[in-house]
Amino acid sequence: MDDFRLKVFITAARTLSFTRTAERLYISQPAVSRHIGELESRYRVPLFVRRGSRLELTAAGQVLLEAAGRISDDYRRLEYEMSLCANQAEGELRLGASTTIAQYLLPPALARFTARFPGVRVSVLSGNSGQIERALADREIDLGMVESVSRRQGLHYTLFRPDELVLVARPGGRYARTESVTPEALCRIPLVLREDGSGTLEVIAAALAGVGLRLSQLEVAMRLGTTEGIKSFVRNSDAMALVSVISVVDELRSGALRIVDIEGLTLTRDFSFVHLAAEPVPLARQFADFALSGL
Repeated sequence: MDDFRLKVFITAARTLSFTRTAERLYISQPAVSRHIGELESRYRVPLFVRRGSRLELTAAGQVLLEAAGRISDDYRRLEYEMSLCANQAEGELRLGASTTIAQYLLPPALARFTARFPGVRVSVLSGNSGQIERALADREIDLGMVESVSRRQGLHYTLFRPDELVLVARPGGRYARTESVTPEALCRIPLVLREDGSGTLEVIAAALAGVGLRLSQLEVAMRLGTTEGIKSFVRNSDAMALVSVISVVDELRSGALRIVDIEGLTLTRDFSFVHLAAEPVPLARQFADFALSGL
């Protein structure tokens, strides 16, 4: 975006943290405050308000966020379309994607991209978020797509799309009539979890910590390395699982799985592009822009 202030505001509105905004944009926290203050002075309204230790958007801030999001999307499309006027993409693109992204989000984007740019040769490395970040740091790939909460020093992260984890169970069996559980009750339910190093497991641990619980308190029935394996296990057992909502769309429609609410516990995360702090190679940037544009 040409107006960096809007980029700062959008990031602050999504993270609700000036500290995290500064980290994501590689600027100082005072610089974040200055940019937000300039917007508030320009529009003569407060955009954020503090509720104790929490930061919240005001009504005016919500209006600006919706408008800024539209401006950002339009600008990204314009920038990408203009780049096509000057360049024809070709060459080799090495991508890495964490398991959930590789299975459910990346294939449709790759199909559109390779159809648009047949001269590009694409290879994809799949693993958990930690493995993808290490591969990027070791320069084995040009661009990563991860789902982790933490940020590794020396890497740059850009939001791809938000995601939510949901608790799922099979319609029959032990939990057929269970509509919701408390976080404490969740610790007594047999669960199928991902392996150590996965972004999904990191999100679960962070959410539990927020309500005073630990990952070690969960009753783990099985650990599996893929979401498809986890879903298959749950469909054939009385265990439950916490998985990305995008991974169970078909099962929810067919009735093979159902969502059980967790009272007072929301498990959200960002799917992000990640590259070395230096500007990524042109093809990596072009693919990221293409995926973000939704073309």
